[in-house]
Amino acid sequence: MKTNKRTPFRAPDAASGGEKRPRRGVDRNTPPPREFAPRQEGDDAPLDEVAAKPAPRRRQGTPQTGRANRGNIGRNGKPLIEAKPERLQKVLAQAGVGSRREMEEWIASGKVSVNGVVATIGQSVIPTDKVKIGGRLINIRFTGSSSRPPRVLMYHKPEGEIVSRDDPDGRPSVFAALPRMRGGRWINVGRLDFNTSGLLLFTTSGELANKLMHPSSQLVREYAVRVLGELTLEAQQQLLSGVQLEDGPASFSGLVDAGGEGANKWYRVSLFEGRNREVRRMFEAVGCTVSRLIRVRYGPFTLPPQLKRGRCRELDETEVKALMRELARSEKAQTA
Repeated sequence: MKTNKRTPFRAPDAASGGEKRPRRGVDRNTPPPREFAPRQEGDDAPLDEVAAKPAPRRRQGTPQTGRANRGNIGRNGKPLIEAKPERLQKVLAQAGVGSRREMEEWIASGKVSVNGVVATIGQSVIPTDKVKIGGRLINIRFTGSSSRPPRVLMYHKPEGEIVSRDDPDGRPSVFAALPRMRGGRWINVGRLDFNTSGLLLFTTSGELANKLMHPSSQLVREYAVRVLGELTLEAQQQLLSGVQLEDGPASFSGLVDAGGEGANKWYRVSLFEGRNREVRRMFEAVGCTVSRLIRVRYGPFTLPPQLKRGRCRELDETEVKALMRELARSEKAQTA
C-alpha cells in the first residue's frame, strides 16, 4: 500500500483548518521598492530628501535657424543690426549670384521674387526679405553685414577651355577646375577666348567683378603674342595710334618686341579694355595673324611663373583687402 509522505514541518491545509490561499510567485528580476532600495556608502541624505529630489530637466530642442524662422534674429541669436534698404541687383551681386548686369536681366525676365512676389527693376530689399531665384532661396548679403572680404581666385587657363557654364558643343569649362563652394558661386572677371590661355580672375562678389571689369577702373591687360607675318614699324605705330574695328577704334597702350624670329616672333602688348577677340582683330587689321595668345597680367595681378596650366591660387584675406582699398582710392581720385 502506497502512503503519502508529508514533511513534519508543514501540516496539510485540511488538517490545519486554514483557508486555501493562492501562492504568489516571486519575480527576482524586479528591483525592490524605492523606500527599501539599499543605500550607497557615504549617502548621508535623509530618505525623504532623496524621494523629493526633482527629476533632471530635459533640454529644450534647438530652435530652427533658417532664414524663414529667424525673423529679426541673426544666426548667432542676436538681433540683426538695422540695415538700410539696398537695390536688389546689388544685393544679389554681393551674394555671388552673378554680375549686376546679369541680375538686372534676370529681374526683368521675372526669374527673381521677393517674399513671394515677382521682383521689379530698381526694387530695394532688407536683410529679412526672402529672395528667390527660380524658386531657390538665396542667402543675401548686405554691405557691412560681414567683415570678411570676398574670395578672389587666380586661374591659369589652358587653351581648349570655354569661359561659360553652359556650352551647346559640350566643350570643357573653366568652372570644372575651380574649387567647389556652398552658398555662392564663382564669377569670372572678363573672359578669354577658347584658344587663348593665361591669367583669368574669379571672385565671389559680383560687385567686385564689376569694378575690375569696368573701364573706369583703368586696369591694364597685358598679353604675350606670337605673330605670323612681318610686323613692320609702320604697322606697330598704327597699332599704337589706333586701328578701326567693326565695333569702333582700338589701340594698344604699349607694344614691345619680346624676341624670337620667323614663325616664333613674340611681342608684349597692353591695353585698358577687353572687347571680344580684340587683340587678334587688331593684328589682323594690319595684316598679321596671331598664332598664340597668353594673358600675363590683369591690373595688379601677374600670372605667377609657378602656377601651372589648369591650376588656381586663391588670394588670402590680406591681399583681397589691399586690392579693395586700392580700388576705393582710385574711385576717389577719379571723382575728385
